[in-house]
Amino acid sequence: MNNQPKNPLHGKTLEMILNELVAKIGWEAMGQNVDIRCFNHDPSIKSSLKFLRKTPWARAKVEEMYINVFHGFQWK
Repeated sequence: MNNQPKNPLHGKTLEMILNELVAKIGWEAMGQNVDIRCFNHDPSIKSSLKFLRKTPWARAKVEEMYINVFHGFQWK
């Protein structure tokens, strides 16, 4: 297994990322940062996971939001 100690997403599942973001900033702030229907209209973890697993651009934006919220820096 590839060791990535400086990667803030290492060991995080998409579900873990979503749950932590919801607990920290809430659905409304998430929907303002990433304008997608599953955050703005009847949001749920299940619908968000389904959409984000099929939509790479949206998943990348959510991962970027997670890094900015929890680590305070931009990581490419």
